[in-house]
Amino acid sequence: MGRSRRTLPEELLLLALDPTTGTTAQPQSLDLGLAGAQLVELALAGRIAPDGDRIAVVAPRPTGDPTLDCALELLRRRGAPVRAVHWIGGPRLGLRQTYLSHLERCGMVHAVAGQMCGVLPTTRYQATDTAISREIRSRLDSAIRTGVPPDPRTAALAALAHAVGLGKHLYPGNEGRSSRSRLRDLIRHDPMGGLVAHAVMDVQNGVAAQPRRSPAAPAGRGAPEPARGVPMQPRHGSMARAAAH
Repeated sequence: MGRSRRTLPEELLLLALDPTTGTTAQPQSLDLGLAGAQLVELALAGRIAPDGDRIAVVAPRPTGDPTLDCALELLRRRGAPVRAVHWIGGPRLGLRQTYLSHLERCGMVHAVAGQMCGVLPTTRYQATDTAISREIRSRLDSAIRTGVPPDPRTAALAALAHAVGLGKHLYPGNEGRSSRSRLRDLIRHDPMGGLVAHAVMDVQNGVAAQPRRSPAAPAGRGAPEPARGVPMQPRHGSMARAAAH
């Protein structure tokens, strides 16, 4: 895999980055979304494939992306296919910071040091090239506005954005209600993205005991807003580095 194209975890993180505050929206659920985005990216690269509600490694050769290759190796070591909900719900300490640091090294964001309450050190991140974020956002906007089935990458990005609760960040207020609904409906256009997005929501809502019957749930999953399956925030009390907010 070359580095000429941004990966889904990178795009999801850029979508979540607030240009005004320099923080990320939905930080706790975003961590789950990044783990899910890695799975979709590996599937798009032909390294893994869905097996019911599980993920199977089909080609263990490296992609060339160190973070993705680490995830691929961990999946390979499992031996047998692993349920997506168990993988996404596993410990992912530092994943968001890993991607923020990567984006900084690539020159796509700039870290700004500060303090919270004049005491706690914080780091905020400002996009250095807003054209990149606009291009990512325009793909979602186009899929929502035109109703034309998007490409698998954009469909998966939309599914993950909905799963982590970015709808109200991207399309706020009552005027954004219909766009949020259409964002949710895009989940049906990519089976792998749908499988992963539902797994992300299941982890947040504590639904991990029973296997899902189908990896691609119908578009109507959930009622009109507030939608069934809209993520509930996990109760994390950690105030580890405020940079990843």
